[in-house]
Amino acid sequence: MRDRKSLLFNYAFLLGGAALIVLLDQYTKELVRQNIPLGGSWMPLEWLAPYARFVHWTNSGAAFGMLQDKGLIFAILAVIVSIGIIYYFPRVAHSSWGMRIALTMQLGGALGNLVDRVLFNGEVTDFISVGSFAVFNVADSSITVGVAILILVMLLEERRSQQKALETPAAEPVEAAAAESVETPAAEPAEAAAQPSETPDTLND
Repeated sequence: MRDRKSLLFNYAFLLGGAALIVLLDQYTKELVRQNIPLGGSWMPLEWLAPYARFVHWTNSGAAFGMLQDKGLIFAILAVIVSIGIIYYFPRVAHSSWGMRIALTMQLGGALGNLVDRVLFNGEVTDFISVGSFAVFNVADSSITVGVAILILVMLLEERRSQQKALETPAAEPVEAAAAESVETPAAEPAEAAAQPSETPDTLND
């Protein structure tokens, strides 16, 4: 019963968090599709426009516009990654909140872009443009932040393991400790020989 409750809690955390990311991702993309023409841009603060703006672009490749025209491949990869995360997540310790959040963000981001690829012929809507950096969306941001958190958690875990190994003194061998604590009494020399019995002189007749 306890294992079942733990499993339900794990999947409620994972799928609930991922669903929120997907909803936010799809809501913002729909706003862009409805209000900004394809190829257009919008920024209400004119002084900020040279540095950041909202645009309406489509992307048939990976996050941040990499590897164009590979939408089907990335859709398949998104399915594989999502299944892997769902399978592995219950094995993550409840105390490892960083790892749990990282995997949840990656799942939400992967599913958010997967919805676009299924609905829009392999293309994803991107709309956040910062400086000359590649245009991205909420799902891309979620994947990137999730990966960064995952790497940070792994580095911290490795550092803790190294510190723990340094703080733990090496155990002395049991044999050596026993040999040092037990004093072997010196063996008393056995009488080299019994006192020689006196041989009576032979009586001469």
